[in-house]
Amino acid sequence: MSPTHDVIVIGLGGMGSAAAHHLSARGARVLGLEKFSPVHNRGSSHGGSRITRQSYFEDPAYVPLLLRAYELYDGLERATGRDIATLCGGVMVGRPDTPAVSGSLRAARQWDLPHEVLDAKEIRRRFPTFAPRDDEVAFHERKAGLLRPENTVAAHLQLAARQGADLHFDEPMTRWEPYQDGVRVHTAENTYTAGQLVICPGAWAPQLLTDLGVPFTIERQVMYWFQPERDIEPFLPERHPIYIWEDAAGVQVYGFPAIDGPNGGAKVAFFRKGEITTPETIDRTVYDHEVRAMADHLSGCVPDLPGTFLKAATCMYSITPDQHFVIARHPAHPESVTVACGFSGHGFKFVPVVGEILADLALTGSTEHPIGLFDPARLAAPR
Repeated sequence: MSPTHDVIVIGLGGMGSAAAHHLSARGARVLGLEKFSPVHNRGSSHGGSRITRQSYFEDPAYVPLLLRAYELYDGLERATGRDIATLCGGVMVGRPDTPAVSGSLRAARQWDLPHEVLDAKEIRRRFPTFAPRDDEVAFHERKAGLLRPENTVAAHLQLAARQGADLHFDEPMTRWEPYQDGVRVHTAENTYTAGQLVICPGAWAPQLLTDLGVPFTIERQVMYWFQPERDIEPFLPERHPIYIWEDAAGVQVYGFPAIDGPNGGAKVAFFRKGEITTPETIDRTVYDHEVRAMADHLSGCVPDLPGTFLKAATCMYSITPDQHFVIARHPAHPESVTVACGFSGHGFKFVPVVGEILADLALTGSTEHPIGLFDPARLAAPR
């Protein structure tokens, strides 16, 4: 019996929707299976905004992927007419030796990316909403900005469907196994066969990829929206950058301009300061003490922002021990299975290029993109 599809994609969030698009654009017969409804808010690809930047303090090795992602995001906007990227500029603020500042500077110098370093006085002059300490500086990148995750996922799904992909929602995979020269995938409704399987499980990686040998940690994260104490105008995207602010203790807070009009407030969050959870047990309630902690922290760096608390929402990070991604052919099934997971809270800006990489791996077994950093063998527990 011949396979019913060329490739089955499990998970149609950020990475899976991009994979479905790039695979179907190359003529592959694609089946996409998603546990929830389209563009849902149960995983990681929601919340109205995600940061994008090129001078990557996590590791300069990411920069070539970011440059390609920028090209692909531009093409995605033109192909669908959706509002996806706003390059309002960005600053990494902290003492000069903090990873957010020093790492960004290292990446910018290695890849010759345009940037500036601002002292505290210049930060206050250019961005009067900020209140840096005298010993803090800002790495300023004009090509940084924000992405709209829901619009991105919707755009990739739109193109995938237009290109002939068969997308099934509210139909989770229950199990899969090798079958003949490919795979067989089971759901409660049906059984499907394909030559290739691409698994983009998000926070469900610990359940769906136990045989990968990677010790993932799932964290509950909270996003907050505040209305500024005084005027909203200084927080609008025409005047306000995205920011990542790292204090002397290493605590990072990140934030956005007010992108949803004068009454939508501005979004902020702590980075990797969440509670360990699972997708089944995550507490979606946001508590008063959490809001107070966020407001208290903001009062020391963006003092006008914690004026009125508007709302909050939760999402999940799937974190690897070294906080780098996992993108590879599955080591136990290298002929038929590709995985993309463990994006550790900083993966969304890479969504379209990850989709391109997954299409490469599934259809040809290799990619020209530099993904050596993301080999799961670096994390697998000794047998």
